[in-house]
Amino acid sequence: MFDLKITIVQFDQIWENIPANYARIDDFLLNLPATDVIVLPEMFHTGFSMNTKLANDWNQNEALARLKNWSKKLNAAIYTSFMVGENEQFYNRGVFVEPSSKVWQYDKRRSFGLGGEDKVFTEGTSETIVEFKGWKFNLQICYDLRFPELIRNRIDETSEQPAYDVLLYVANWPSKRAFHWKTLLQARAIENQCYTVGVNRIGIDGNNLLYSGSSAIYNGLGETLAELNDQETVQTVTLSKAEIQNLRIQLPFLKDRK
Repeated sequence: MFDLKITIVQFDQIWENIPANYARIDDFLLNLPATDVIVLPEMFHTGFSMNTKLANDWNQNEALARLKNWSKKLNAAIYTSFMVGENEQFYNRGVFVEPSSKVWQYDKRRSFGLGGEDKVFTEGTSETIVEFKGWKFNLQICYDLRFPELIRNRIDETSEQPAYDVLLYVANWPSKRAFHWKTLLQARAIENQCYTVGVNRIGIDGNNLLYSGSSAIYNGLGETLAELNDQETVQTVTLSKAEIQNLRIQLPFLKDRK
C-alpha cells in the first residue's frame, strides 16, 4: 500500500497578472521538499476572472506548458484550473498534469451564477477520475462543492472497490462564506469516505472580494489533517492508503448505497 504526499499552495493571486502569478508560484515551488501531488487554487494564473481575452487556446496553451514544466521539474503531479478557449467556447478547465506530461482534464460542471460565470463559460458534462501512483482522484472546482450529487462515491462493479480515494477541490471561495466552505468540505469527506482536499486563495481580487484561505485536508472521518489560516502557506500532508481502506472495512457504508 502506498502513502501519498500531497502539497497545498495557498497564496494571494495577483489579479489578471499572468507573469506575476507565474513568478510567485516559481518562488513557492523553488525549495519544495519531495512530494507526489501539488494543488494550486482555481484559475491559478489570473484569479477568478471572466476576462476571456486572457484565455489561451487549448491546443496552444502557455499555462498548460508552464504546468508541465513545473510537474516534470519537481517530479510531482499538479492539479489546478484556468480558463481556456476551445471550439469557439470558453471553459473553466481543471487539469491534472503528471510528470510524464500526461494531462487529465475536467471542465467545471456547476457555473457560479451569482458571479456571472454561467454567462461566460460552458459547463462540463462528465466527471474525471484520475489514476496516479495507485490512488484515484476525483477532480472538482470551487462551486461544484455545493452539489454532492456530482461526486457520489460508490462501489465499482468491476473492481469491487470505491470509485475514488481523494476529492480535489480548487477554489476562489470568498471569506463571507468561509463557514460553508469548511462545513461542505468535511461533509464531502464523511459521506464519501475519502480524503478531501480544498485549496483556496487569500487576498482581495479585482472585484473587491476578500478571500480568507482556509485551505484544508480532511480524512474519511472528516477529521482535520491540515487547516490553513489567512496567510500565504505551503503545507505537505501524507495520506495513508491503509487508513482509508481500514475505515471502509470497519464502516462499510459505501456498500449500502443504492
